Amino acid sequence: MNVLFIITDQQRADHLGCAGNPDLKTPNLDRLAAEGVRFTNAYVANPICMPNRSTIFTGKYPSIHGVRCNGINLDSDIPTFTKTLLDNGYHTCSIGKIHLNFYGTPFSRKFNSAEQMIPFLYKPKDKRKPIPHPYHGLDEVMLTIGHGDAVSGHYLDWVEERAPEYFELIKHRAPRLFHEVLDESPIPEEIYHTNYITEEIILFLKRFSEGYYGKKPFFLHCSFPDPHHPVCPPGKYKTMYNPEKIKLPLTFNDIKPLYNHKALGKYVNVYRRTTMRETTEEEARKFIAYTYGTISMIDHGVGQILAALNSFGLGNNTMIIFTSDHGDFMADHGIILKALAHFQGVLKVPFIWKVPSLTKPGTITNSLASSIDIPSTILKLLNIKAKDYPPVMQGYDLSPILRDPSVQVRDHCIIEEDQDFEDAKDSLNLPSMKVRTMITGDYRITVYNIREDAGDLYNLKNDPQEQHNLWDDKNSRELKNKLISKLLHELIKLQDRTPRRQARA
Repeated sequence: MNVLFIITDQQRADHLGCAGNPDLKTPNLDRLAAEGVRFTNAYVANPICMPNRSTIFTGKYPSIHGVRCNGINLDSDIPTFTKTLLDNGYHTCSIGKIHLNFYGTPFSRKFNSAEQMIPFLYKPKDKRKPIPHPYHGLDEVMLTIGHGDAVSGHYLDWVEERAPEYFELIKHRAPRLFHEVLDESPIPEEIYHTNYITEEIILFLKRFSEGYYGKKPFFLHCSFPDPHHPVCPPGKYKTMYNPEKIKLPLTFNDIKPLYNHKALGKYVNVYRRTTMRETTEEEARKFIAYTYGTISMIDHGVGQILAALNSFGLGNNTMIIFTSDHGDFMADHGIILKALAHFQGVLKVPFIWKVPSLTKPGTITNSLASSIDIPSTILKLLNIKAKDYPPVMQGYDLSPILRDPSVQVRDHCIIEEDQDFEDAKDSLNLPSMKVRTMITGDYRITVYNIREDAGDLYNLKNDPQEQHNLWDDKNSRELKNKLISKLLHELIKLQDRTPRRQARA
């Protein structure tokens, strides 16, 4: 069976029409969900790009694979499930964002990254260092690097050939957009990176259907950089949603508890490009409207890709997965962006599986799932031998849920987050933060390394908007202690077991 793995960046679970969003139009993704299984309780292992993407590739938690926060490269010696597929006769290809290596400027010349933005912006093709091959188990790579409409990578080479009049414009937008959360894009739809990825995916499927890759099955990683900020929807997608008609979250005016939070208070309004901060009503409406626009453009691209898959006769033999690497606060509790505050908006992501001859159309499951479960499930469904799996994978096999949506394969999800502010060299004067969260069927409990007396305890069933923190509630003391004990034991269980013992004594 082939695998088409579609992933977006910073898309919340409720940012789909089929998830009950009354304003956002995603007919193609809704149709995919109607043809497969949609999870309503899928969580990330880490709510930041690089750590969670590295978890998806390795099947290990960030504390184990080492990419604890953005800016740390995934060690090329760590086995990935894509390397397992490559070794088992698959052609592995990625088109779009990968982000297993850092994008930005390194602190020292001794640090290198295959996905660094600068070389693609300022060095001609023949002067650039080639991407290592295979790249973390990927045999074929076409990169997009960056966000908004200031994106480089192989996409920029495509722009130079396709529409050279926009090449310099895109190249010079990066410094301007670096600290923005949204902007007006001068780039036409046909040149925007979502269209580039869609076109290249369809061309890959065409090549495959014509026998270009021989008899190998494929694993195709289709990764859109949107709707991650700065949101810059092009063309008609800029005006598709009217900011004045956007409904703000019920918790929009509920920011005071965050400022009073013993651990989070001093971090709420730190103006870094990716860190949670307070927003205004005007900004929030526009931010949400523009986010919807970029998602609708992705949805259109997904529709074209799925149509091509069927037209090339590949639909009946291709497993399709759709998800995102993390969410966004999106004005919940009066804040936008991500990091540190583990509200549902940043932790829960879309999660749709369509597996030929296995999944039943229109299935919805409330069973818990985590992004760390993705590689184990794919390898199991492809009948790859367990001895070929990357060692010490920590995820669960979700295939029993795909067969029967009432099955529970896990009773909790662990979410890790480390923010090494002292190493960021951006003069924040803030201590680094380590956050650990456990989600159960009913509760979220979160602890912070900087304050032993601070934490979060929410009853997700009775308080889905997370407005009533029970951490200091005397009546919830026994429940809190029970959940802290379970969290402690689960964290001990996920500690690394390598290197393995070699002798009795």
